[in-house]
Amino acid sequence: MNNGREKLGSRMGFLLLSAGCAIGCGNVWKFPWMTGQFGGGGFVLVYVLCLLLLGLPAMTMEFAMGRAAQKSPVMMYQQLEKPGQKWHIHGIFAFLGNLALMAFYTVVTGWMMYYFVRFLTGNTADLGFGAMITNPAVNVGYLAVAVALGFLILSFDLQGGLERVTKYMMGALFVLMIVLAVHSATLAGAGEGLRFYLVPDFSKINGSVIVGAMNQAFFSLSIGIGSMAIFGSYIGKERSLMGESVNVILMDTFVAIMAGFIMFPACFTYGIEVNAGPSLLFDTMATVFNNMGGGRLWGTLFFLFMVFAAFSTELAVFENILACVRDLTGWSRPKGCVVCGVGIFLLALTTALGYSVLTFQPFAEGSAWLDFWDFIVSTNLLPLGALIFALFCCNSFGWGWDNFVAEANAGRGLKVQNWMKWIFRYFVPVCVAGLYVYGLVTFNW
Repeated sequence: MNNGREKLGSRMGFLLLSAGCAIGCGNVWKFPWMTGQFGGGGFVLVYVLCLLLLGLPAMTMEFAMGRAAQKSPVMMYQQLEKPGQKWHIHGIFAFLGNLALMAFYTVVTGWMMYYFVRFLTGNTADLGFGAMITNPAVNVGYLAVAVALGFLILSFDLQGGLERVTKYMMGALFVLMIVLAVHSATLAGAGEGLRFYLVPDFSKINGSVIVGAMNQAFFSLSIGIGSMAIFGSYIGKERSLMGESVNVILMDTFVAIMAGFIMFPACFTYGIEVNAGPSLLFDTMATVFNNMGGGRLWGTLFFLFMVFAAFSTELAVFENILACVRDLTGWSRPKGCVVCGVGIFLLALTTALGYSVLTFQPFAEGSAWLDFWDFIVSTNLLPLGALIFALFCCNSFGWGWDNFVAEANAGRGLKVQNWMKWIFRYFVPVCVAGLYVYGLVTFNW
C-alpha cells in the first residue's frame, strides 16, 4: 500500500474527474457521427444496452482494481495477482493504450480549439475540415497548445490542479450543453431530426451496428486501458463502486444524448447529411452556424463546449499516463509532466501531419494515421482490456470474485449482488469476445 499517495479532496471531485475522463470527443464528436452512419435510433438503443450490460460491470471492476491496488494501471496487477502470475503484462498494454489514445485525441482537441478561435474572431468564411487537417502549421501549432496546457495544469498537485480545473470545466460544459440543446429544439427540422435520432428502425440493426455500439460504449467510458482505475486509486472506501459507476455513466450518457439533441435537429433543418463521418461535427455545424442568425455567438459557444469536453478527457488520460510514469520512475510531478508532454507531442505528430507530410494508408482507401491509432485503441485494446478485467476479477485463477466484491461493496451505496455473478463472470466476457472476433472479421480492411 502506498500511504503517501495523493488523494482527491471530495467525492464530487472523483465523480467529475471520472465523468470528465468518460465525457469527451467520444460523446460529442464520435457518438453523433456513428449514430448517423449506423441508422439513428436503433444504434442509440443498442448503445444504451451496451452501457448497462457491458459498460457498468466493466467500470465497476476497473474502479475496484484501482482502489484495491492504490497504484497506477501499469503497477496495479502486481498488488493483486498471486505470486508467479503474469496478469501484470496487461498493465503494460494499458499504459501503451493510453499513449495510443493520446496520439490522435490531442490532435482532435487541437481541432476543437482551432474552430473555437475561428468563430470567436468571426473568421469563418473559408473554414473547412479538409483545409484544416491538411494544414501542417495549424495541426502542429494547436497540438502543441493542447499538450502544453494539459501538462501545465497537471504540474500542480492533484487537488489544486486537475481536480479544481475539472470541477469548473465540467460545470460549464453541462450548462452550455443544455443551452445549445434548447436552442436546437426551436429549429424548423427539430421534429424530423429527433425522430431519426430517437425512434429505432429495427431493420437497420445488424452485427456491425452491435459491434460499433459496444466499441463506442467502451470508448465513451474510457474502459479497458486503466483510465478509470487510476481515479479508483485516488479515493477512499466511503462509497461502494457500483453506485459510483452508475453516477459516472449517467453523466456520460447525458452528455452523449444531449450532443445528439444539438446535432440532428440542426442537420435536418439545413439539409445536411447525417452520415458524413468524422467531419460531421466540423463541416456541418460550421455550415449551420454560418447560415443562422447569431451564428457567430452560437458557434463560439458550441466549440467552447467542445473544447471543454475534449480537455476533460485529455487531462484525465494525461494524469493516467503521468501516474504510470511516476510509479515506474519516482519522478516529481513537474519532471514527469515535461517528459510525458514531449513524448506525447512527438507521438501525436503522426496524426497531426498524417493528412499532409506523413501520409499513411493503413486500411481502406482514405484511411490515415488517425484511423490506425483508433483501430489500436477502440477496436482492440478497449474491448480486450474489458475482457481481461472480467476474467481477472471473477475467477479464482485471477484476483477472484470474493476479493472483487469485497472491494466493490465497501462503503455506502449500490452493491454488487450475488445474482449478478453470472453477468460479470460469463455474460460480459462471452459477449465481448464474440463481438470482438465478429468486428475483426467484418472490419473494413
